[in-house]
Amino acid sequence: MKPLMTKPNLRNQQRVDVSTEITIEKSDGCHLTCKVSNISRTGVMIDCDQETAKQLVPDMRPPAPGNLVGVKARFSVPVLPTQPVTVEAEGKIVHMRRIARNDFQVGLQFSTFEGNGFNYVDQYVAKLLADARNEQPSA
Repeated sequence: MKPLMTKPNLRNQQRVDVSTEITIEKSDGCHLTCKVSNISRTGVMIDCDQETAKQLVPDMRPPAPGNLVGVKARFSVPVLPTQPVTVEAEGKIVHMRRIARNDFQVGLQFSTFEGNGFNYVDQYVAKLLADARNEQPSA
């Protein structure tokens, strides 16, 4: 099946807080397991320690256009409460910042998805956003 391209709409996508694991594969074949702190239709924010951040962004400088790090990501999203599916996507590390002494955030922007990955992420994010709206107290 041909990979589906995402639309490069980084800042206009609503992000939803989540807590799940993601496996990042670097171009050298190294696999790193990290925590996702939020997800949107176009990417994820990863929380990690300094050592993991150093492996993802070797020079520890925030990525700049033309010097973005390409990676593959694998994570699960629940299509139905009892039926999680694995999403595989390629993307680029577009953001890195230090939060605390040993806490970093690394932003991954998706570029292509395998199979129906984009649709699964889209459905998952839409459901979480709808749930959040339904939990809001009315004025």
